[in-house]
Amino acid sequence: METFSDKVKRLFQEHEELITRKNEPVEGGNGIFTRYKYPVVTAAHAPVFWRYDLNEDSNPYLMERIGINATLNSGAIKWNGKYLMMIRVEGADRKSFFAIAESPNGIDNFRFWDYPVTMPEDLIPATNIYDMRLTAHEDGWIYGIFCAERHDDNAPLGDLSSATATAGIARTKDLKNWERLPDLKSKSQQRNVVLHPEFVDGKYALYTRPQDGFINAGSGGGIGWALVDDMTHAEVKEEKIIDYRYYHTIKEVKNGEGPHPVKTSKGWLHLAHGVRACAAGLLYMYMTALDDPTKLIAAPGGYFMAPVGEERIGDVSNVLFANGWIADEDGKVLIYYASSDTRMHVATSTVDKLVDYCMNTPADGLSSFASVETLKKLIDKNLKIWRH
Repeated sequence: METFSDKVKRLFQEHEELITRKNEPVEGGNGIFTRYKYPVVTAAHAPVFWRYDLNEDSNPYLMERIGINATLNSGAIKWNGKYLMMIRVEGADRKSFFAIAESPNGIDNFRFWDYPVTMPEDLIPATNIYDMRLTAHEDGWIYGIFCAERHDDNAPLGDLSSATATAGIARTKDLKNWERLPDLKSKSQQRNVVLHPEFVDGKYALYTRPQDGFINAGSGGGIGWALVDDMTHAEVKEEKIIDYRYYHTIKEVKNGEGPHPVKTSKGWLHLAHGVRACAAGLLYMYMTALDDPTKLIAAPGGYFMAPVGEERIGDVSNVLFANGWIADEDGKVLIYYASSDTRMHVATSTVDKLVDYCMNTPADGLSSFASVETLKKLIDKNLKIWRH
């Protein structure tokens, strides 16, 4: 008969086997990026000692006491030579919290730090916090901007689903001790805000997403841009749209900046997400000018990445979301994305490939006729090569 001690040992052994499993690149693909066989962080990656009371007297049946439902929508940063993700961990109680998972190579062996992040409260405590973007800013701080969700007190009596969103702001020097700053002030709800890594005209620059409600973008036109004087009292006073939404595209319902952009010799490289009317969440890319990050210089048509296979299944099915990537010193780019609000994956590419993709993929002509004309040009070009 298996003893309590034996059961505990088995739990730790199975967990260690999961953590140390070698990930493998998926063969084939489209030449733009490489997917990997296994998710990099799942609910099962949460430490055994987070989920179980390991005291036989208080938990004689070795039951799971604190359930973990999902690991999703994670910021990312390279820190002291290690690849770190700021994981959104969602408990079985639907409350999300932040926890760092660390890997020596960015592809596998992601291991959570012993304790989750203790995020100080704002003056008005939030019910739920999630989807942190990490930016190592040139001012010397690492900033985390995330969604702070609260119940909408103006909702009708009995409506316990309506919510409001603000952009929570915190900063740190070591990723362990966080200073909470006041939430971003804005005329509209903001649940998708990203800090640009450099000063622009001596000010902090934010990618925003103005929206009329907690879910619906409404009159919000797309990804916005705002300059603020001070991150310790950040306020959006003026805002302009730099990447618009369009009818019958992969970003017709709403769109938002993913992680902060990567600086390249050709321009700023952006990863974003779009939502189309049939409730599919997709990733797309664009580029802006080095000397003016608000100036669009490349916008490849369609999606950059869409869910495939088991990625389509989860708490919010048929959705990909990314708010973290790492551009390594050798030009390799690790893209961390969540599938269906359930698990985290990695895909790899290079700066050169992604710039080529953005610069040389045709833009969306916004009509069936334009799409066919674009396709015909490529066919003509290829047939001349193929037949000679």
